[in-house]
Amino acid sequence: MGSSRLPGKVLELVAGKPMLAHIVERLRHAVDRVVVATSIAATDEPVRELCTAIGVPCFAGSELDVLDRFLGAATAHAADPILRITADCPFVDPELVRRVLALYEAGGYDYAAAATGCVAYYSQGWKYPDGLDVECFSAAALATAHREAITRSDREHVTPYLYRTQKFRVGLVPAEGDWGGLRWTVDHAEDLALVRRVYDALYQPGKPFGMRDILALVAAQPELARLNQAFVGHEGYAKVWNPDG
Repeated sequence: MGSSRLPGKVLELVAGKPMLAHIVERLRHAVDRVVVATSIAATDEPVRELCTAIGVPCFAGSELDVLDRFLGAATAHAADPILRITADCPFVDPELVRRVLALYEAGGYDYAAAATGCVAYYSQGWKYPDGLDVECFSAAALATAHREAITRSDREHVTPYLYRTQKFRVGLVPAEGDWGGLRWTVDHAEDLALVRRVYDALYQPGKPFGMRDILALVAAQPELARLNQAFVGHEGYAKVWNPDG
């Protein structure tokens, strides 16, 4: 709830429901258990209340040390492997989630992800739209990161230590098209406007639309991509790669 750029964004209404509720609903089409990892801060009490209302387990941990929060949630729920989806990605695609899980399980990796955003920084290939982020990693890898990671950015962003240190076996699900110039995450009011337009056009309860559906909609209505075009790029990357946070 304490987002500096768009406070309260995870509970903003989209097609009549809080954005976080949509993310949980979409993930339930891909995985058996979903847990919301939030903070103990008083400002996050509405998140905890929503979790109770929609019947999803909630773990409350450190507000700033999100790596510690994730380890706490994983330990409390005996999760291994752990799938990580951030709460500002309301277009998370169940099919892509399944592909990342399949890669992790078949490839003997410590960490597997879709080729998006900061993860794809090391990739030379095509990328998925920013906001289709999916990460899967072992409990052992998470415990190692928790024990060894010391920079503020690593503690805040949870997974950079896993994919940038070359200490872990890393696998990426490559994109089949050049979609890296599309922004489907929510940090600004313009991002939220795009999400609401897409949900108004595609949302059907119990039938999650996927990446291909959104691509088709944007192709038919190119003005949608222009809603948040000003924020496409690497605005969040410097924060992740700067060891001082």
